Amino acid sequence: MDEKTLEIDGREVKLSHPDKVLFPEADIDKEALADYYCRIAPTALRHYRERAVTMHRFPDGIGAEGFFQKAVPDYFPDWIGRVTVPKEGGEITHAVVSDAATLAYLANHACITLHLALARTDRPDHPDRLVIDLDPSDEDFGKVQEAAKLAGDLLHELELPLFVQTTGSRGLHLVIPLDRSADFETARSVVRRVTKLLVARHPDRLTIEHRKNKRGTKVFLDDLRNAYGQTAVGPYSVRAKEGAPVATPLHWHEVAADDLDPQKYTIKNIFRRLARTEDPWQNISRHGCAVSTIADRLDELESGSEAGDD
Repeated sequence: MDEKTLEIDGREVKLSHPDKVLFPEADIDKEALADYYCRIAPTALRHYRERAVTMHRFPDGIGAEGFFQKAVPDYFPDWIGRVTVPKEGGEITHAVVSDAATLAYLANHACITLHLALARTDRPDHPDRLVIDLDPSDEDFGKVQEAAKLAGDLLHELELPLFVQTTGSRGLHLVIPLDRSADFETARSVVRRVTKLLVARHPDRLTIEHRKNKRGTKVFLDDLRNAYGQTAVGPYSVRAKEGAPVATPLHWHEVAADDLDPQKYTIKNIFRRLARTEDPWQNISRHGCAVSTIADRLDELESGSEAGDD
């Protein structure tokens, strides 16, 4: 089958070579990827709209090397959303996902994973997400779960909202929603204070050391993506791993589950999950906090700790 046309909300999306296998071991082809993104759209689109997208494409399947694509190609149809944002030395136009037809169109171009900007299109320099990527230094996911608990304890002390998702790869993402009152530079400095405090409290378990050969077996608290132009994997996005795992938002109580794995949920079982539980992130935007509030609470916590040491 060389071509198939999908009718999606009044738009025609053509799939070229829909039986092209993208995930060889799981025998998942391009049509199955497009079908997944159409089915997940009612849940996922609330997280994708108004965000610049970076596409991670694998035209020859995950067995071959993929590539990241930020700029929208000239041949993309006019009905796909776009946003032009500044970059060093000029500007760049990204795609913006607003509907299921766009998701299917990107799937046709073997875009397996969607990486999203941490700011919305109307204020690209004012993030509404802070992300801490819990990246393991070995294959012990239990350490990542423990790191999430330690981070959760601190953020609870700071009385901050906290959301979590599997990455679909190796770790977990911790996300603090923001009210967009601060720019990236200010937000990044605050999240760095959070990760430094966590490492100071738990130096035997956590690290912010960039060099892998110096992390030992500690969990790396990666806060580097909290900068202008950086991205994070979108909720419910597929990852280019065998089995087609999905980055999946979790309820906080699920983080400690014995059977949790960063690749537990896939395009083949995620809908069973969503039939049992609503999207844990469905109201994330209602919980945005001010970066200045985080800074003030860190000041109070640190000053209280110093007073206790005297």
